[in-house]
Amino acid sequence: RVPAYSPYAIAEHAVAIMLALNRNLIRAHHRVMDLNFSLDGLVGFDMNGKTVGIIGTGKIGSVLARILYGFGCRILAHDIEQNKDLTERYGVEFTSCESLCEQSDIITLHVPLTEETKYLVNKRCIDKMKRGVMLINTSRGGLVNTKDAINALKVGQIGSLGLDVYEEEEGLF
Repeated sequence: RVPAYSPYAIAEHAVAIMLALNRNLIRAHHRVMDLNFSLDGLVGFDMNGKTVGIIGTGKIGSVLARILYGFGCRILAHDIEQNKDLTERYGVEFTSCESLCEQSDIITLHVPLTEETKYLVNKRCIDKMKRGVMLINTSRGGLVNTKDAINALKVGQIGSLGLDVYEEEEGLF
């Protein structure tokens, strides 16, 4: 937890993870290093027109909404307080967490870790998500039940998982 981080840096990092996963940049890099220039399995999707769910629209989530608006995404949000400015300027639709999970192609987490948010993303929540959803967490590791997320990855319920944080990371760094 580093409260002095720039909200722009974190929001941009979340988008970088989305793009890297979407366009399979790591796999593409390895192929190029092997002089393999095949595009098979590397072509992602257009961000334009996709529905992105932002859970938490504080400083970071608000910046992220602005960036995703520029991509042409439909933006859903869930927060304890609705930010009317985001709705007016960027068309952000505030909804329940359940509705956000059901509709979003990409879900990104930007809430603090509290007793209420611990394991916010768990099997019950994941089962409500679109099959193949992209899940991004640049907030706190404890928001995601790692075992549930791994099981969902194995069966394709989660299509890609971008974690900048991990629930067991305390004491590692």
